[in-house]
Parts: sequence; structure tokens; C-alpha cells
Amino acid sequence: MTTSPDEPYAGPYAEPDAAPRAVAAANQPEVTPDLEALYRGFERELLVPLWTEIGDLMPLHPRSRAVPHLWKWDNLLRLAERAGELVPIGRGGERRAIALANPGLAGRPFATPTLWAAIQYLMPGEDAPEHRHTQHAFRFVVEGSGVWTVVGGDPVPMNRGDFLPQAGWNLHAHHNATAAPMAWIDGLDIPFQYGVESQFFEVGRDRLDAAERTTPERSRSERLWGHVGLRPLSAPTGAAPGSPLLSYKWAVTDRALDDQLALEREGHGGTVEPGHAAVRYVDPAGGADVLPTIRAEFHRIVRGAETAPLRETGSSVYQVFDGSGTVTVGNRTWSVARGDLFTVPSWTPFSARSEAGATDSDSGALDLFRFGDAPILEALRLHRSTTDEDSR
Repeated sequence: MTTSPDEPYAGPYAEPDAAPRAVAAANQPEVTPDLEALYRGFERELLVPLWTEIGDLMPLHPRSRAVPHLWKWDNLLRLAERAGELVPIGRGGERRAIALANPGLAGRPFATPTLWAAIQYLMPGEDAPEHRHTQHAFRFVVEGSGVWTVVGGDPVPMNRGDFLPQAGWNLHAHHNATAAPMAWIDGLDIPFQYGVESQFFEVGRDRLDAAERTTPERSRSERLWGHVGLRPLSAPTGAAPGSPLLSYKWAVTDRALDDQLALEREGHGGTVEPGHAAVRYVDPAGGADVLPTIRAEFHRIVRGAETAPLRETGSSVYQVFDGSGTVTVGNRTWSVARGDLFTVPSWTPFSARSEAGATDSDSGALDLFRFGDAPILEALRLHRSTTDEDSR
């Protein structure tokens, strides 16, 4: 395409506003016909001068495209139940999964720029067909039981409070062995792999065989790896990314949080701040995060306690496992209850106050499950955090 500098915009940019423009502003060159001609030359050659973009490309601190947002569990569950009645499961759709779409991300089915979160729903007797993908994933169960996820032929039970990580490129399917439907949340690094254009996907078998449709109380992975402080010498470490333990049981998580708070009451510390117990799910083979791109944690905040405002690079998604309270993300404050999900964008201050008690929480506290992209940022030496009062 050939144009003269005098012709109106007809350049190759997708949007006219994307073309470089000479503007009268501080720290910008004087607007002259020669400068305008120079910019049209940049436009024809698909060039963009840094001095017109540096404020967006190199801000003083992270400015996330994602925004704080809350999804109410009751609404999600009602819509998932209706989808169970109307939408069949099988090849093509693969999963009856309904993704959280952050309103700041232009309609993409992404909770944050790096994280996917969805509610998945399986009807009685249904199978979700086998497949595998490079995306790292997990399942977290806020209520219900009766579904087994089958990873590499190993049936793994899913029950309330269980956290089930699954590293990428492992064949997996699900089957509901009960007469009741079940919902849970899926977390994956789909947006990250989509953004860096690294994803692969492959279908597996349409149906599981009889041996895989069994319903053991403990999976083979738990029998081998699920013993605190003990590593089986028969199993090599580091052979594959992610944790070899496919289920982190709620009873163990619950006891660890209770013990931290008991130690605090006895004057021995053990909590991250007063009234705030927290644990991280880790690979039993070496103590690293359970997945290469996703960090998962569980937080328990006693009634009346409030966490210090935390600001971090990278983004997170929280689900309220139990109890009630208020959470503040940036300039948004919400009342939350069991099952509700919300996003915390990069460098956006977050704090939570527990209003839970014996009437709305088994633990009497506000219990929060959290997952985020910290392993990516730490690997790139980009992770920063602060709990300064300036975060308020």
C-alpha cells in the first residue's frame, strides 16, 4: 500500500486509534507537519515509537486489565443445574464447565490474565470423556461427593474440601457413581498458555473400562504418596512436573489449620498473623508448588479477625469454603458466604474480615481456598508483595 503523508488514515492497523499520533503533551516532541509525516511513515512500516507508548508499556507499577469481581455461588449453582438439564456431555464440548469471565478481559472466558476458573457439573451416572492437555489443572470441591476423577487409570475420589491437582498432559476422565449430581470448581492456566501460544490438546477414549469405574476410598497415588513426611523410595522424583499426590484430603487440611490456631492460643505462634492460619499445598517429593504454574493455599480467619492488606504481583482467585465475612479488593467490598468466588488482580490490595460463627461454619471461622500464578512470577523473578498500610 502506498499513501502520501497528506492522505487520511488508511493504514494497516486493526484500529485507527492504534496508529501513532503526534500530540501536544508534556515530554513529547513539538507537533509539526514534519513530525506528522514521520508518524505516517512509522504507520506504513508497522512501527511504533516508544516515546508515545512508554506510559502503557512501562508503568510505574502493574495496572491489570482484570478487575475485582465477585460471583455468587448460589447463582452459579442454579445455572449449572439448569445446564445439566439442557446440555449433554460428550465429545465436542468435552466438559459441562462454565467459566468465570472477568469483566475487564473483553469477554474472554478468563478469570484473570493467567488463570481459568469454572464450575463443572456432572449428572448422575454420567462420564466426562477422557482427554489430556498441556494446561495444568486442579479440582476443588466446596460441597458434595460421589464423583471419581480417573487420572492415568487411577480412580481418585472427590469429596468436600478435597484439593485434587493434576499436572498437564495426563489422561483424565470423570465419572459420577451416585444418584445425585455434583459440582466443583476447576482451575487451570489456560489463559497463560493461550497467551504464550504453547497449548496442546488430545482426546482419549470415549469410555472408561470396568477397572477404572471402581470407587475406591483411596486412590493408588494416595496410598503411595499420602503419608506425611515419608517419600517412597520406589518412586522416582522429578520425572514429571507437578505433584504425584492426586488428592489432598480435607481432614488433613482442616487439622493443620486448627493446630496452627491452637498453638497461637497457647502462645507459641504458628499463624501468619493474629487469628489467621494458612497452609500451602506442596509436592510431597520436594516441597515445591503442586503445579508448575499454579500455587494453591487454604486460609482460616477466626471470627472478628481481619487480615492485613496484601498487595502482590500476579493474580489470584478465591473461593469461600465455609463461613461468612467481608472482603475488600481494591475499592470494592463485598459480603461473602459459602461457595462465592472472587478475583484479586495484580497489585490490587486485598484484605478479609471474618464474621463467621458456629451457625454458618463448621470450623467457626471464615475458610478461604486460594489459587494464583505466583510460581510463574517467581520463576521469572517478577514476584513482589507488600503488606504496607499504604495498601489500604
